[in-house]
Amino acid sequence: MQEFILSMIEQFGYLGVFLLIAIENVFPPIPSEVILLFGGFATSTFNLNLPLMILFSTLGSLLGAFILYYAGRLLHKDRLKAIVRGKVGKILRLKEDDIDKADTWFENKGNKAVFLCRFVPIVRSLISIPAGMNKMNVLKFTIYTTIGSLIWNTVLLILGNKVGENWVTIANIIDKYSNVVLILLIILFIVFVSVFYYKRLKKKNVGPKED
Repeated sequence: MQEFILSMIEQFGYLGVFLLIAIENVFPPIPSEVILLFGGFATSTFNLNLPLMILFSTLGSLLGAFILYYAGRLLHKDRLKAIVRGKVGKILRLKEDDIDKADTWFENKGNKAVFLCRFVPIVRSLISIPAGMNKMNVLKFTIYTTIGSLIWNTVLLILGNKVGENWVTIANIIDKYSNVVLILLIILFIVFVSVFYYKRLKKKNVGPKED
């Protein structure tokens, strides 16, 4: 994978970074830190301009984010409720009310989530799906995605430009950070699901009080 990334950037420059970042947003396992750090290194080695590299990488982030955003719009709330009413809902013990609660949460916190998640591995891509599902305002989605992506891309590209051939070492450090964050997210998800089902079970056992 790393050899393919390096080859794309060496051959196609800005266009290579644009396409790789767009693909990385749709397929999160592709390491953005390798793309951006080597892209930054390339601006100090090849005839490539750092501001243009920042521009094309951010446009790539936007393209990938929009693909997932509109995929999320296809999976709107009514369809989710229909799924929950079926076997999937029974297996996961989900109700239509849970969909409404999630929708309300995203309406209140969605702007911050779309921005902040741009700095979190895996989630930086996936956050576009619930944004689309909740039909987040396209202009707001574009603004928060652009600002978050611009910061993330700029930091890594400048870092790659400054550290030179040591970009590989930095990429490995960031990869470890990504793994740690991913593990923490999995733990938080497990805790959230456990608490959710515990409250649901407790509420069911208590039931209505008799006179």
